[in-house]
Formats: sequence, C-alpha cells, structure tokens
Amino acid sequence: MRLRLFGGRVVDPANGIDAPLDLWIAGGHIAAVGAAPDGFQAEREIDVSGHIVCPGLVDLRAHLREPGAEHKATIASETAAAVSGGITTLCCPPDTDPVVDTPAVATLIQRRAQKAGLARVRPLGALTQGLKGTHLSEMGALKAAGCVGVSNARQPLSNTLVMRRAMEYAATHDLTVFLHAEDPSLRNNGCVHEGQVSTRLGLPGIPEAAETVAVARDLALIRQTGVRAHFCQLSTAEAVRMVARAQYDGLPVTADVSAHHLHLTEIDLGFFDSQCHVQPPLRTERDRDALRAALAKGTLSAICSDHQPHESDAKLRPFAETAAGLSGLETLLPLSLRMVEEGVMPLREVIARLSQQPARLLGLKAGTLGAGAAADVCVFDPEAYWELDKRTLISRGHNTPFMGWQLKGRVNWTLFKGKIVFERGAR
Repeated sequence: MRLRLFGGRVVDPANGIDAPLDLWIAGGHIAAVGAAPDGFQAEREIDVSGHIVCPGLVDLRAHLREPGAEHKATIASETAAAVSGGITTLCCPPDTDPVVDTPAVATLIQRRAQKAGLARVRPLGALTQGLKGTHLSEMGALKAAGCVGVSNARQPLSNTLVMRRAMEYAATHDLTVFLHAEDPSLRNNGCVHEGQVSTRLGLPGIPEAAETVAVARDLALIRQTGVRAHFCQLSTAEAVRMVARAQYDGLPVTADVSAHHLHLTEIDLGFFDSQCHVQPPLRTERDRDALRAALAKGTLSAICSDHQPHESDAKLRPFAETAAGLSGLETLLPLSLRMVEEGVMPLREVIARLSQQPARLLGLKAGTLGAGAAADVCVFDPEAYWELDKRTLISRGHNTPFMGWQLKGRVNWTLFKGKIVFERGAR
C-alpha cells in the first residue's frame, strides 16, 4: 500500500532529522521524507498529528521461548507484543531448546517469524556447542544461516583458553561476540545483589565483583584477540567505568543496558517481590545513576528489554527458587522515554539508542527512515498516559514489576516493511 503519514514530528537520528515532516511509503520502503515524490498518489493517508514518527525499534535481547518452551510463549505471540510496543526487529539469544548451534535451528526461528509476518527476528548463534563451554560451534555456518553474532548466553565459560579460542574464531568470521559478564564462582548460588537488602532478607547475594572480574578477563582477551565484542546488560558502576576506559583506549567494545535497570534498584525487592528477580540483579542507587550517566555519555549505546516471559507459576515459589526475568517488550519504549522526562538525555538520543545504535551493533539495515530503507516505522503519542495491567499486555508473559504503573508514551501505529502490523483500536 502507498501511504502518507502527515502531521507528525519525524525523529530519525540516523539521518539527523527532527522536524514536522510527512513520511511517504511505497512498495514496503520509504519513498521520501518531507516533500512528496513526483507523481506519488497515496492510497491511504494517516493523520499522526501530535505523534512522534521514528524508525521501528530494535531490541537487542528478547527471549521468544520458541523452540522448546512454547508453554511460556511463542514467536507469534511475542512478535505481536513487540509491534504493539513499536519494536520491529528483535534479536534472540541462543539458549533455546534445541540450542541455536546449528543452521537448522537458526533457520527454523527465522522462518517461524516470517510466517507470523509481524516483525524481523534475528538469532544469535551459540559460541560453543550446546552452550557447554567445551567445543566451539561452527560459526561460519551459523553466520551463513542468518545469525548476527555469537554468544554463550548466560552460561559463562569458566575455561579462559576456550574463551580465547572462541574469540579468535569469531574474529576470523567477522562476528561480534555478545558477552554476559559474570564469574560463576563468585555468583555461586546468589539471586540478588549482595548488600544490606540481601542481608535483611536473608537471601544469597551476588557481589559486584562477579561482574567486574568477568569484564576484566574479557577485556584482556579482547585486547589479545582483536575481536569485536558487546557486553550485554551491564549493571554496575565499576563495570561501566572499565568499559569506558577500554573504549577510550580504542578497543572494539560496546555495551548496553536493560530498561528496568535504569529505574529499579535493590530497594524495589521490598519483601521478596519475585517480579524483581532478574539477572543480572537489581543493584544500588549509585549503580543505577551510573548506568544513566553512561547511557547519556554514549558508553552504553543501546537499551534492550531483556524480555523473558514466564507462566504465572514460575513466580509463585520462594524468592530464590523463582524463575528470573521479566516481560519487557511493551514497556521498553515508555520506560526509555522516562529518561527524557527526568532530564537524563534528549528524545533524539533515546530514540537513537532504541533504533539506530542497536541496528548498527547487529549489522542490520534497520533503524533508519532514509529513502529506500525498509518502511519499519513506529508512531507513538509522547503525551499519552496509560496504566500497565493484564488487560493491556499482549505478551503471554505477565511477569513484570511495573504492573499498575502509570506510563507515558504509547504506540498507536507500527509498520513493518510498509504494512500496518499494529493499529491501536483496530479490530
């Protein structure tokens, strides 16, 4: 369909655009921004006055549960939730069942996403076979099958020599290694940040050093191998400082933060609120403020949802025995927009960290409204308030500590390859 979106404020950091302009779409691509192309006749015109028109959001980390855990969610259900939140591209980690360590599994995930037809899904390949940390995966074959990087998910490699060889192998295939920095020995059986709150609640803690020791080791290996690396979901002030220094020294290192770590701290655990059981754990207010400052400075180049939908029973056990993770696709945008409301960074920079920057990290031609680009578009009302409750959630996972929160900023239209895949109020 040939579309015209008019009356809105177009914010496209990739092309330096932030102005009230029209957006013209034809053949699934952006035809023009601003003046209409010669002879263009729109089949449908949509008045988006009072709205922000930006590139479809790109989420660096979303567990879609398929294959292997369809009782929690499916690719179809979670991509539907994603587009309701303006997300048109998702990157899923390799810890599915079976693990994404063969081209067949990578292809399966992408084909099921294509069948759903709502959003683009790109998997990360396993760094080691079965994520067991002993034998390297066939990274070249995984890249050819559409994997945009490699990772061992949350299965730390305790053997430093295997990690070095994995980085060297990834570098030969020009693949980014996605790292979850955590020392398994220091983490032990911890489930919350080690500090006063863990002591008060009597819960086993995870020290800051579990993250910083792992970051230090990985940075040393990155310097040795020259591999391009990305640290996922940093949670401590010290780890951010270490990455900032590495970037200053010229190492090919990037990092991101999850949206909930920009708002919640260990205090939000209250009295054993299992909805706040996440990995890495919620840290101190000092850590949260350091993450915000690093995001504004650019040390952290993207915001992700770390979407992990669970069935309700998974959160009903004693805190330490509950499943970690929260449902985050539909809160990614409004939680990120709070950075604007609270004066942390301007709107243009927030949108860049939700679209242009994660797309660049994945090496995808997304996160832009430039002429000729795929028409992946998010249109949201920045002034709309809404309450998060079970009726408004589309994801099959209702596990979120933000239930009942008043959120500001709501998506009303999402386009994927020029097709309207979400329209609020449409049946």
